[in-house]
Amino acid sequence: MSAGHDHGGADPAAVGHGRRIALVLTITGAVLAAEVIGAAWTGSLALLADAGHMLTDAAGLVLALVAANLVTRPATSGRTWGYQRAETLAAAVQALLLLGVGVYVLVEGIRRLVEPPEVASTGMLVFGVLGLVGNAISISLLASSRNTNLNLRAAFLEVLNDAVGSVAVIVAAIVIATTGWTRADAIVSLLIGVLILPRTIALLRDTARVLLETTPAGLDLNDIRAHILDVDHVQGVHDLHASQIATGLPVLTAHVVVDDECFYDGHLARLLDDLQSCVASHFPVSVKHSTFQFEQAPHSQHETSHH
Repeated sequence: MSAGHDHGGADPAAVGHGRRIALVLTITGAVLAAEVIGAAWTGSLALLADAGHMLTDAAGLVLALVAANLVTRPATSGRTWGYQRAETLAAAVQALLLLGVGVYVLVEGIRRLVEPPEVASTGMLVFGVLGLVGNAISISLLASSRNTNLNLRAAFLEVLNDAVGSVAVIVAAIVIATTGWTRADAIVSLLIGVLILPRTIALLRDTARVLLETTPAGLDLNDIRAHILDVDHVQGVHDLHASQIATGLPVLTAHVVVDDECFYDGHLARLLDDLQSCVASHFPVSVKHSTFQFEQAPHSQHETSHH
């Protein structure tokens, strides 16, 4: 027994998010092209690292754009949740791409720290400033919606990391221009790699929690079980599960053993309302999609397993 829910339909907010991501993708592509040209001209690893980072960002933003469009598609009998989990899959792929870039930059940065090549600091400075301007515009477009879902969070982290990389490129260019110390380019590259990895690992952890159907953060199943057992006419609870389909969409299911008379006196309807109201409003995470199966005590003996 459960309340009806609509899992599909175009969400105007999701459509707006897709437009923002498309605009950020356009800006990222333009800056990427400029940085590739700049890296080839100046010989800067820091500029090349930032360009490589932006290349994965562009690929990640394409995935984010696709995911933002997919989640607006309605649910079907074949996909009862529609494409809600597309945003989580896109965020996971983006995180893996970022992880690869971070490792590459660290390895190449160490190599160039040992054998620093010549770097054209003036060109490096020009392209660093150009990248920072583009990143600043992208950050302003995504800042207000960055916590909406994992997909937008991944996109925001990517452009934020790009901005930090651009600042580092500018600093390295100034150091090389004023002191001639070319190892600054390699050190900045290592800094970019170090900045990439922690945020990437955190994003991978969060997407893994969703994909592995871990109990959503903020939900204590022992607490939920205790509250259900406190409801009048409830004798027991088993097969209690909670997971997260996508950002902001936690679900909960449970088998609830109730008094025999509830099946004959019409009390089940009110009991269902009480339980769903409880999980939707009592806990730190509001579970608006819950499914409860009511059972008489002897029924549990016929079930193959309990969890």
